[in-house]
Amino acid sequence: MRVVVTRPRDTGERTAQAVRALGHDVLVAPLMALEPVVAKLDETWSAIVITSANAIVAIAENSALAVLKKLPLFAVGRRSADAARAAGFTDVSSADGDVRGLVRLIAARAVPTNAPILYLAGEDRAADLIAELSSHGVSAELRVVYRTVTTPFSPALIAALKARDVDAVLHFSRRSAENYVAGAKAAGVAEAALAVRHFCLSAQVAEPLAGAHRVAIAARPEEAALIALLGPPAA
Repeated sequence: MRVVVTRPRDTGERTAQAVRALGHDVLVAPLMALEPVVAKLDETWSAIVITSANAIVAIAENSALAVLKKLPLFAVGRRSADAARAAGFTDVSSADGDVRGLVRLIAARAVPTNAPILYLAGEDRAADLIAELSSHGVSAELRVVYRTVTTPFSPALIAALKARDVDAVLHFSRRSAENYVAGAKAAGVAEAALAVRHFCLSAQVAEPLAGAHRVAIAARPEEAALIALLGPPAA
C-alpha cells in the first residue's frame, strides 16, 4: 500500500520508518507543525508528566532542562517515554495507554506531596489531566510548552490523491483528522481524500471522518497498534 502520514515532520519520519519496515510505500505530508512556547519551568516540582513526545522536543532549549531531567517522569505511552529517555531522563514510567491509565499509574505511585507535579502540555488538549489527577488527591500544575499550527496539503499529497495513488492514511489525533478533511476541501480533493482507507488511533480521532466509508480503529491508543492495522510485514 501507499500510506500517507500526516504527523509533524519529526514524528512523521519516525512513523514512516516503521511503516516502511512492513513493506509499504510512505508519503510524509505534515498537516501540522510544532511551535515551542516559552515557559518558566524553574520552580520546585515533585515529578513530570507528559502526554506527547512533542513536550520533550519543545523544552530542548529550556534553561530548566538539566534540573527537570533529575525528576521522575510519567509518560502516557511508549513513544513519549522513549522520547524522554532519549533526551536524558532516566526515571521514566510509561502508562502504555491513554490519559486514564496515566492517571492510575501516577496515583498508584508514592509521588512526594511537598511539591506539585509539572504537566508539560500542548496548547490544545483532549483531556483535563489536572482535574483527573486532583480527583485522586494528586496536585499538579500545567505549563504549555508547545502549540501546533495547521499547514495546508502539500503539492505531493494533492497530486497523489488526484491520481488515486493513495491507499491509506494514518490519523494520530482528532485535530490532524480535522485538518485532513478541511485541507482536502481547500485543495479541491475532498472526494478522493475520503475514498481511501483511514486508520485511526481511537474512535474520537475518527469522528471528523464522518464522510469516509472505510475507517478502522486501533485496538489500543498507541502507535504500534495503529500501524498493526496495515497488516503483517511483506514477504
